[in-house]
Amino acid sequence: MSAPDFAVARLQADGGEGARSEEFFRSAEFLEAEGTTHTLTIERGASRVAIPLLVREIDGSERSLDATSPYSYPGGEVIGEPIEPAEIDWSATGLVSVFIRDRLGEPTALAGARERSIVLVSDPELPRKSRMSDRQQIRKNEADGYQVRDLAGTETTAEQRAVFLGVYTATMAHVKASERYMFDAGYFDLLFRSPRSRLFIAHGPRGDVAAAAITVISDGFLHYYLSGTADDHRRRAPSKNLIVAVTDYAEGLGLPMNLGGGVKPGDGLEEFKRGFANAELPFRTHELIADPSRYAELCAGRGDDGFFPLYRSPG
Repeated sequence: MSAPDFAVARLQADGGEGARSEEFFRSAEFLEAEGTTHTLTIERGASRVAIPLLVREIDGSERSLDATSPYSYPGGEVIGEPIEPAEIDWSATGLVSVFIRDRLGEPTALAGARERSIVLVSDPELPRKSRMSDRQQIRKNEADGYQVRDLAGTETTAEQRAVFLGVYTATMAHVKASERYMFDAGYFDLLFRSPRSRLFIAHGPRGDVAAAAITVISDGFLHYYLSGTADDHRRRAPSKNLIVAVTDYAEGLGLPMNLGGGVKPGDGLEEFKRGFANAELPFRTHELIADPSRYAELCAGRGDDGFFPLYRSPG
């Protein structure tokens, strides 16, 4: 039984329904695409948070469970002040650990979020930033016949979605992305059902698709979510034209545009994005141990390499 001054955590196997909202990263479409299984609710007095989670069995652990947020920036549906993790009674959940990816901006899902990395942002309230070399490439592409068009995700055709999947998959193969990023057609079909999604397509001089990007609106940001470039156009970097078009669109909505970050801090992808960003924000997470004794048992004999949860470290 919980102490009266502790927050109470409960887990419900509802596919994330208890945390759903109109915001893209907690929308029915996104949560289904990500395979969300549960909603974690935590309540204390007037404060409450509902967090979508994927609950998983821990291999070789006699049916022990842990959980992680869906990809990207889902956070939670928050009422009142964020709750302190140290003041949560987890006993009713049966979880060993919980990893939560928080939203950009406020409010955080819980108090004490960890600033894990940075994301790069184009803020319409600040002077727009661009490098001369990027501006030159963009103008050259335009002069040679590259054009960007966009349409609502709900208006995309099966052919357009298939073309996007093709350039996206080719790009993931080119950069040797992990299996986590190799989404299938069904994943994108779900994303494009959201009224907060949009498809931007850069066509080459012959009318073929040179690059494409999905943007989504969530929690006060336009997110440049997933993108790809066709192999035949890679050296022309038509993604630069896409980014400018998306920035224009975001400014028209009065929203900051989130470009994301690199795979690792300071890598080439982050440096590329810095050419279009005039601000940065922290990407925040929560790394919560719900059952300390069981967590210690599962981690026994492992050196701490910074991975959470440690017992799932690939190292």
